[in-house]
Amino acid sequence: MKKKVFQLLVDNTSGVLTRISGLFARRGYNIESITAGTTTDPNYTRITIVASGDDVILEQIEKQLSKLIDVRDIRELEPEESVYRELALVKVEAGEKERENIMSIANIFRANIIDVNPDSLIIEITGNQSKVDALLKMLEGKKILELARTGIAGLGRGTDKVVNLDDLKD
Repeated sequence: MKKKVFQLLVDNTSGVLTRISGLFARRGYNIESITAGTTTDPNYTRITIVASGDDVILEQIEKQLSKLIDVRDIRELEPEESVYRELALVKVEAGEKERENIMSIANIFRANIIDVNPDSLIIEITGNQSKVDALLKMLEGKKILELARTGIAGLGRGTDKVVNLDDLKD
């Protein structure tokens, strides 16, 4: 199974995310990660989708997405030509004795402690998926109370393939 990261520019209309996720559900495709947010122009939303499958499935996903009326642009974000980031919040059980050790682990990954309570810490980490996964691996043996991961947000490097949002207008 391969993974591909797709970046979509879509009309910022109600139901667009439902139509995209519905396409995946109807065809039995899996979404590994999906993030969405408005662009510099509030008429458009940038959606980053990570999907997995063989070459045929991934090609079909791209073709089917491009047929949706709200989709204005779609492209693959290839790893060597793109920057990916993910945000994770990790709530870890941490009494007085464990707190210093957990904070040391967070520091190694340049993560931030954003909340401290007598019995827990919340760690915020931003980076690529492998960095987030590595932090979680280092926390094995600790009790993770809650975990929230945003999924990948990505952009292509440089200015070669930047889509001018004004060109998308009808």
